[in-house]
Amino acid sequence: MDLCELEKSSEISLQEVASADTAQALEALRVKYLGRNGLIPAIIKSMKDVPKEERPAFGKAVQAWKASFEEALQAKIASSTKENHVECDLTQPGMWYEPGIKHPLSRVIEETAEIFGKLGFTVADGPELENKFNNFTALNTPPHHPSMDRSDTFWFGDDCLLRTQTSPVQIRAMMSAKPPIRIICPGRTYRRDTTDATHSANFHQIEGLYVDNLPKKPVSLADLKSVLAYFAREMMGDSVKVRFRPHFFPFTEPSVEVDFSCHVCKGSGCRVCKDSGWIEVAGAGMVDPRVFKHVGYDPSAVSGYAFGFGVERIAMIKYGIPDIRWLYENDIRFLRQLG
Repeated sequence: MDLCELEKSSEISLQEVASADTAQALEALRVKYLGRNGLIPAIIKSMKDVPKEERPAFGKAVQAWKASFEEALQAKIASSTKENHVECDLTQPGMWYEPGIKHPLSRVIEETAEIFGKLGFTVADGPELENKFNNFTALNTPPHHPSMDRSDTFWFGDDCLLRTQTSPVQIRAMMSAKPPIRIICPGRTYRRDTTDATHSANFHQIEGLYVDNLPKKPVSLADLKSVLAYFAREMMGDSVKVRFRPHFFPFTEPSVEVDFSCHVCKGSGCRVCKDSGWIEVAGAGMVDPRVFKHVGYDPSAVSGYAFGFGVERIAMIKYGIPDIRWLYENDIRFLRQLG
C-alpha cells in the first residue's frame, strides 16, 4: 500500500464512521480498523516492507489516519449515546414493587432451627457431594441395601455421590468432635424418587443428633419421643396428632417411624396420605453402636439418638399443600397465598 492508497483508505474509513447509525455498527468498524487483526495494525506491522526513504512519511500518514479515525469514532459514539439518552423526570412517582415473601421451605427450616435452638441444638452444615463412607458405610448400611443401587442414588463413579440424606453431616460432626454433641443438620438431598405427589428427586431434610457420655448423661428413647412431640406441637400446633411406629433403620436401634396426621383429609383418608390418615414425617431411633465404632467412639461410653424428617413434608402439612411439586414451580399465585 502506497501513500495514495493509504489516503484513500483513510477517507473511506471516516465516511463509514459518519454513516454508521447503531452502536453495533460502530463497534464493527472499531474491530475492522483498530482490532487485533484490524487494517491499521496490519499496515503498521507491514511497514518493514516500505522502502526506507518512504517510511517516515508513510509512518506519519498512518499515525495521522489512526488518530483521526479514533477521534471520529469517539465523537460518533458520544453523539449516538446522547441522542439515545432518556432523561429521568424526578418529579414522577416511582414504580411500586410488591415486597417479596419468604419461601415456605426456608420458613420451615428457620422455624425448626429456632424450635430446636430452645432445646440446646445448634445448626451444622456439610457438602452435598459426599463419599460412600460418610453417606453409607459409617451409617451401617449393608452393601446389598437398595439405596446403594444406581437406580436409587445419583452416583459419580464408585465413591462419589449426591448425598441421599443429611446424615453424613452427623458423621462428620462426630468424627471431628467428642461428646456431648447436640446438632440439627438442614440441607438439600437427592434420591431417584418421583413416585407420587409427596416425593421428589430433589428435596430437603433436617436431621438431628444428640450424643452424650455415660453414665454422666444417659440418653433414652423417651428423651427422643419427648423432643419430637415437642417439635410437632411447636411447629404444627396443639391439634396435630403424632404417631410412633416400630421400624428398622441400619443406623439406629431401636428405631421408630414418626407420623403426623394428614393435613388434607384430617385423618379420614385421601390420595396424599394413601388413605391411611397419616403422613410419614420422620425416622428416628437410638444410634446403633456400630455407627459409634465407625466414628471412633466407644459404644460402651456414650449413648445418643438421631432423627431425620423431610422439610417438604412439614411444609405440606403446615400450609395445606397437596402436591410437593408446587414448592418448586415458583408460581407467584401459589406463593402469594402463603404470604
